[in-house]
Amino acid sequence: MTQTNQTPTSIAVIGGGSWATALIKILCEGEVKIRWWLRNEQDVQHIQQYHHNPNYLSDIEIHPEQVAATHDIRWAMEEATYVILVVPAAFIQEPLRQLTPEDFQGKIVISAVKGMIPERNLLVTDQIEADFEVANKHLAIIAGPCHAEEVALERQSYLTIASNDLDTAAQFAALLSCRYIKATPFDDLLGIEYCAVMKNVVALACGIAHGLGFGDNFQAVMVTNALLEIERFIDAIYPLHRNLTNTAYLGDLLVTAYSQFSRNRTFGNMIGRGYTVSSAQVEMNMIAEGYYAVKSIQAINEQYQVDMPITQATYRILYKKSSPVKEFDRLKRSFV
Repeated sequence: MTQTNQTPTSIAVIGGGSWATALIKILCEGEVKIRWWLRNEQDVQHIQQYHHNPNYLSDIEIHPEQVAATHDIRWAMEEATYVILVVPAAFIQEPLRQLTPEDFQGKIVISAVKGMIPERNLLVTDQIEADFEVANKHLAIIAGPCHAEEVALERQSYLTIASNDLDTAAQFAALLSCRYIKATPFDDLLGIEYCAVMKNVVALACGIAHGLGFGDNFQAVMVTNALLEIERFIDAIYPLHRNLTNTAYLGDLLVTAYSQFSRNRTFGNMIGRGYTVSSAQVEMNMIAEGYYAVKSIQAINEQYQVDMPITQATYRILYKKSSPVKEFDRLKRSFV
């Protein structure tokens, strides 16, 4: 841990999963004071006593001189300069219901959520801006390519911090940069956030393909087609000159589509092997954001009518009980 004489930056981390735990490890490489909100009060007590998360990445040491675990979300946010949201999108309403616009006043809000609000088909930053009156320039997201498990092992990793205000992105990127993390600021908030959502859908499709017995050759072609699909969709919503081969877009897509640590790929693999959605969810005991996201993307695309065969096939498999074999037979004939 680097020691300096500067005043520690106050940060609230909202969420108790593996990514929240990994981000705390990264942030504690610098001069910070963190109030860490967890939903489960027993987990709070365990962290206070034993200094590690009992459920996720338990090898990571939680430094009590820097991190105070709490079940009181308003206290967690009270003195924070930065509020990092790390609750899966499908469940983020529970903690947000306890808050008001006054709780967010004067704070920079960082979403580390790679999903959409299911009931409203909204990006997390859109909801925070609309419901809690946070100025757009005070919103940012954390994107990859980066898996929490490799952060725990201190393997060299890369993060993208995106905000429509580049100064906001740069300031927070500096807090996350350390000996094994390079964090790069970016100014395409909406594009990177949508890409972070859609790469989970693609990872689900890649998992289904693997479960059905397709090999690396097919997956390489599918990921290539998926990148084009993402580009068409994002350009329809928010036209901007962007290069999707940048690490912030393509890198994040690749690591999620191929990695053994990708829970979306794991979930899809189980579906491809014949699991029902409910049985796969029970066995994983972790949230695959892509399951909820594909329904939101499908709903949004009813307005834009973008050609999205991979997204549509994944949606039909998960929500319409369409045969994975038939859907992928159709996909393999459409790819070039």
